[in-house]
Amino acid sequence: MKILFFSSFAHLVLQKNQTRTSGGAELQVALLARELAGRGHEVVIAGGDVGQVDRVTLDGVVTRNAGKFHTGRLLEMLTAIPRVIQVIHEEHPEWVVVMGWTAWLFVLWALRPFLGYKLDFICSLDSEINGEYRRENPVFGLLFEFAVRHCNARHSITSDQEKVFRGRGMAATFYRYLLIPRSMPRTAEKQIDLLWVSRCQQLKRPHLFLDLVEALPDTRCTMICPGEDKELWDSVAERASKLPNLEFIEKVPYHEIQEYYDRARVFVNTSTFEGFPNSFIQSGMGHTALLSLCIDPDGMIQVFGSGILADGSMEKMIEGAGTMLADNGKLSSMQEGSARMVKEWLDNEANVQRYLDGLENPAATV
Repeated sequence: MKILFFSSFAHLVLQKNQTRTSGGAELQVALLARELAGRGHEVVIAGGDVGQVDRVTLDGVVTRNAGKFHTGRLLEMLTAIPRVIQVIHEEHPEWVVVMGWTAWLFVLWALRPFLGYKLDFICSLDSEINGEYRRENPVFGLLFEFAVRHCNARHSITSDQEKVFRGRGMAATFYRYLLIPRSMPRTAEKQIDLLWVSRCQQLKRPHLFLDLVEALPDTRCTMICPGEDKELWDSVAERASKLPNLEFIEKVPYHEIQEYYDRARVFVNTSTFEGFPNSFIQSGMGHTALLSLCIDPDGMIQVFGSGILADGSMEKMIEGAGTMLADNGKLSSMQEGSARMVKEWLDNEANVQRYLDGLENPAATV
């Protein structure tokens, strides 16, 4: 089977790029692409043009430069269409796969009859299928939702998402995100009390973590916050510089970031929407407890006793952080629960097979 992943920056993960960062969905695209290539499938990543050489093979995956489709600027998107068509025509994949929200899903749906591939959508954030994106982006959201409904296959990364798909009249195959390979064993001491890692986006609500840091001045905190929304990032960086108990880091290459999870006692999530955060996976790999304002995919925090869910309350989050850090026995139990989630839920071989089942039996998902 030949599969082409259409992803802005997933190729940077395979390149181990030191200067640019990839998001969680792009990391998972790279991991899935590499696993599929290892099983003997022909795999291509069509990535956005960031100056990379075209047609380079990395870890068995062919990477193609598909032009500046990723910039978010309408003119560059339109001018990239011929290049995207050229790459897909040259590769002639059986499947084109998109993970996460993008208006390009509609374009790729429209190109199917001319280029002869089938289209798969993998849901990354819950808000992609619960109507939130369409409310925020009425025009592009409408086109996106139309394309999701007309894909040949759909995948969810949580059982909660699968239920949302079915509730909206769409079938989907459920598989879980893949484990991120370690570059070194877990040996670090727990020197960080509270860790926050995410791109600087409004939906990640980074200022709420700073509120938490301010409320707990005796804690040792680290925030890793790659810039995306410049105005938001500037405000976060300025405020962070004034907090003596906070180490603020703009970005860390993905293959080096696990060390921070290994060193953290508690990982903090303040997002509005998520799917299954890579940060929760890396927390489990690092034996790190979870403190989440709103996000609890498939009820994992309760199922495994891996931390505290604050039910949207900052007061409860601040109180929870204090409780976790003050009681080593309770914290240790939560950390073990986080590690148990990884052991019981995240089997790469099984989850890759679940993903393939959704492609090999597409009639069950349409």
